[in-house]
Amino acid sequence: MKITAVPIQDLKAIFYIFSRRIGIFIFFVCILFFDSIYFSEHILNSQTPINVLMGIGFLGMYYRAAPRLKELMIYAVIIGFAGEYLFSRVLEMYTYRLQNVPLYVPFGHAALYGRIFMFSKASAVRKHHTAVEELLTIGILLLAAIYLVFFKDVFGFVMTALVFLILWKRPKDRVFFLSMYVLVAILEIGGTAFGAWSWPRTGFGVFDFLSSNNPPSGISLFYFLLDIGCFFCYTQRHKQTWRRVKHIKRLARK
Repeated sequence: MKITAVPIQDLKAIFYIFSRRIGIFIFFVCILFFDSIYFSEHILNSQTPINVLMGIGFLGMYYRAAPRLKELMIYAVIIGFAGEYLFSRVLEMYTYRLQNVPLYVPFGHAALYGRIFMFSKASAVRKHHTAVEELLTIGILLLAAIYLVFFKDVFGFVMTALVFLILWKRPKDRVFFLSMYVLVAILEIGGTAFGAWSWPRTGFGVFDFLSSNNPPSGISLFYFLLDIGCFFCYTQRHKQTWRRVKHIKRLARK
């Protein structure tokens, strides 16, 4: 594995950046307990505690973020809320515990987007991006294979294959989206285990020929839509700057 060839100091730097930028979301899985079936039945039937915690976390991160990331985070909240409402409430592809779109979800999308953006742009990660990509790829393939074999998660396996197919043409985005895959998988496992939301037994309850686990392994595929939406909004608002960037890239290819 390439990760074993990374100098120990750089390896420490990568794991330190991971723990600072992304590790907090692994802890956030425990906070999803506040929206669990157990919490609602025995303590308080409300999503208010987790909404407040996520709001505070989002504002804290937004305050410290660079101007570009701040703008992207705002787009992520708006697109995330619209996408959640469409997929969950209108198309009923999955269901939240209270049959709504909890406020912590779109803000969580934006915070996750921002954290992984910072991780993928860190100098130590970019320096050894191929080793990081290989490590994440192995972990993802193992997860998707386990879900397929033991949980008959054909739907998740198909989405995982589509993730890799898209990234085959987008090498510069691999660290970002492979990291996104892993974090989304962890959050989905925690959220569904607590009963905060649930997925149907087949692909979105629409594709009956695709058996699915609760959750499916490759659901991070839909974060491509979030990224594309944020990128489109940013380039439309900064058209002149984006034209200049594209011109520089064209010159570099010559």
